[in-house]
Order: sequence, then structure tokens, then C-alpha cells
Amino acid sequence: MKNIKVLWTVIILLLLILGALGFIMTKGSVGEVVDGRTSVVLTQDERNLVLSEMRAFLVSVQGVSQAITEKDLDKVAKLAHEAGMAAELNTPGELLRKIPAAMKSLGFGTRGLFDDISAAAKAGKDPIELRKQLDSLMNNCIACHTAFRLPEPL
Repeated sequence: MKNIKVLWTVIILLLLILGALGFIMTKGSVGEVVDGRTSVVLTQDERNLVLSEMRAFLVSVQGVSQAITEKDLDKVAKLAHEAGMAAELNTPGELLRKIPAAMKSLGFGTRGLFDDISAAAKAGKDPIELRKQLDSLMNNCIACHTAFRLPEPL
């Protein structure tokens, strides 16, 4: 009987720890809401990494857009693939822990849309369809910039 009580105590403690970790992973490291956007609190290096990823998204969007205009589907596929989920492999786990779930969802969603564009280009889809996919991808960028901000660390 005593062993069962100990076992249940251990199980409850583990569930509480897992719940707390799940909450931290979902909530992220956020600060006050300023100008209607949630502040994501990062170190300077983490902030610089996220901002460089955002610039890389923008460069990729421009490159894919230009390649679509030129009807160069091989280039569309290559550029979109490079900005897809494969680029996420180098993101540090500590940074992912600090990013709120909604922001992670937009970021992963954007990478997934790049992968979709790459696959569509490889399949020889019409450039107008590729342009529509790129337009949809840009809505993720707009949503993220509307909802979140990355303040300078104090």
C-alpha cells in the first residue's frame, strides 16, 4: 500500500513537471504588449539571429518572385527549398523555447509554404499558381509582424 502511494506521488510530480515544461514551451519568453503587439524577450544574439532569418525570408521572397516572373521554375524550386524547413535545422533549441507558440506556428508555416512552392515548381505548376502561393506565404509574414515585436534587450 505504501509503495502505491509513493508511485502515485512520483506520477503526479512528473505530470506537474511535464505540464510546467509544456506551458513554458507554449508561452515562450514574452514581455508586455506594446502598440498591440506582444514583445518577445530575447538576448541580443538571439534577436540578431531571428532578425537575420527574417531578412533571409525577405531575400528569398524577392528571389522566388523574380524567378517566377522569369518563369525559371528550377530557380524557384531551389530558392524556395533553401528557405523551407531545411533551413530550420540550425535553430538553437533554447531560442525555440523562448518563441511563443503562435510565432513558432507562423514561422514553421512559412517554411512549410516555401517547401510547398518548391514542390509545385518541381512539378511544373503554372507561374500564376506559384505567385498565388507566394502571396499566401506573405500573409504569414504580415501576420507575424502585426502580432509580435523584438525589443532591444535592456
